[in-house]
Amino acid sequence: MNLKISGHHLEVTPALRAYVESKLERIKRHFDNVIDVTVTLSVDSLTEKEKRQRAEINLHVRGKDFHVESEAQDMYAAIDLLMDKLDRQVLKHKDKIQDHQHDGIKRYTGPEAEVA
Repeated sequence: MNLKISGHHLEVTPALRAYVESKLERIKRHFDNVIDVTVTLSVDSLTEKEKRQRAEINLHVRGKDFHVESEAQDMYAAIDLLMDKLDRQVLKHKDKIQDHQHDGIKRYTGPEAEVA
């Protein structure tokens, strides 16, 4: 898995990098065919009082690309929201793949249907 973490108007500290990597372990636990991950952390300053922390991720797996964005007041909260959204999308994709592969078995009637 190739992991690239970049910051826009923000320095990516070792603590932020370690936090993102620890959160990505949950994704790799569900789906281990991850090829490439690009994480962008940014700070958008709308006013002096309110600063918006933003996190984006592009995840490339075999056969599908995921793009997820999240915003929060705190960068760690934005990363948590990002990983929750990404986890739901990856699990949904994994379920679709597994259901598609086993579709033929569900329609199999078996030898007891031929006897009756």
